[in-house]
Amino acid sequence: QVLRSFVDGDRLKEIPSSRKKRQVILKWLVNQFERDRTYAEAEINEIIKRHHPDSATLRREFIANKLMERENGRYWRVA
Repeated sequence: QVLRSFVDGDRLKEIPSSRKKRQVILKWLVNQFERDRTYAEAEINEIIKRHHPDSATLRREFIANKLMERENGRYWRVA
């Protein structure tokens, strides 16, 4: 239901303000990234921007919600 409300095709219409709904969206979006791979920040931004223009906010949300980790400018999915 949340995905139907906030996603149009592969585009995120808006970032939900509700924490629970935002979690659903972040889990959907983090699945665009491969497991067992590290990404440069530019790569993260490029992939996020395919779905929503505010890559900085979504990137920070991945880290804050422990869906990704970051070290020395490299990012990876958390298992």
